[in-house]
Amino acid sequence: MKISIAGYSVHGLLSEGKIDIFGYLESCRYRFGLATADIWNGLLPTLDDDFIRKVRHSLDERELTLVNYHADGCHVWEDSPEARARNRALAFEHLKVAAALGAKTVRIDTGGKLERMTAEQLTIVSDQFREYCAFGQEHGFSVGPETHWGISLIADNMEEIAKTVAHPAYGILLHIGHWEQGDPDEGDRRLAPYAVHTHVDAKITRTYLFEKMQLLLNAGYTGYWGVEHHSKQNEYAEIALQLAMVRKVLSQLLWEQQRGESLDAASVKTGNPLLTDEQEGRASK
Repeated sequence: MKISIAGYSVHGLLSEGKIDIFGYLESCRYRFGLATADIWNGLLPTLDDDFIRKVRHSLDERELTLVNYHADGCHVWEDSPEARARNRALAFEHLKVAAALGAKTVRIDTGGKLERMTAEQLTIVSDQFREYCAFGQEHGFSVGPETHWGISLIADNMEEIAKTVAHPAYGILLHIGHWEQGDPDEGDRRLAPYAVHTHVDAKITRTYLFEKMQLLLNAGYTGYWGVEHHSKQNEYAEIALQLAMVRKVLSQLLWEQQRGESLDAASVKTGNPLLTDEQEGRASK
């Protein structure tokens, strides 16, 4: 199944010194039985070439595909041109790390405040992502923002950026249901066509998981389902619970598809196939 665990999910364990990037990779592969990694840059204490090479070796040793690399601290928009320049330089460092690790998608935030973009913001943010996308296309991955914080939490902003960037290597990380203005369902619906990766948090897992996953699939989503936990508490068990629920929905969707394709679906007897209706205490049809 196309599932991953967002690296931020273990930030509590990280803060307690109970896990590092290598423990995270080991957990993905052997504790949770996945063939994917979904690295948050907070798990990387350095971007030094020798260290990143060790991480790449650890990915390869465990036969893990890095389906997403999400980088905090290098967002595009800052009011100060100097701050934007610093973030741009750091973003390219992260893009080079993503390339070295074989990432399939990369998330870099928009930045800004929770408000409609100005014309200047749209131009600068879109131009910057177009530049990142050119690098990504050259190295085999897509790049885009997450519905995470700042201007990216308004669907109008995100849709406008996507249409302005208009690059084949552009794609967003849709943190499902995470919008601060407007109808969250409408936001998901409008931005689903641009999604190349997802974050599925505990709230969505407990409430509208099936409906949200179906919405994305109906929009043609073919990416991975990135389970993300936020509480910093009991993280191994909480991640396992969210994983199980996402797996259940994917299994149910596959079962319904296979059942619908079966020529005998309409004539299959319900209940125990080895007993008659009378034996089961049910009236014959």
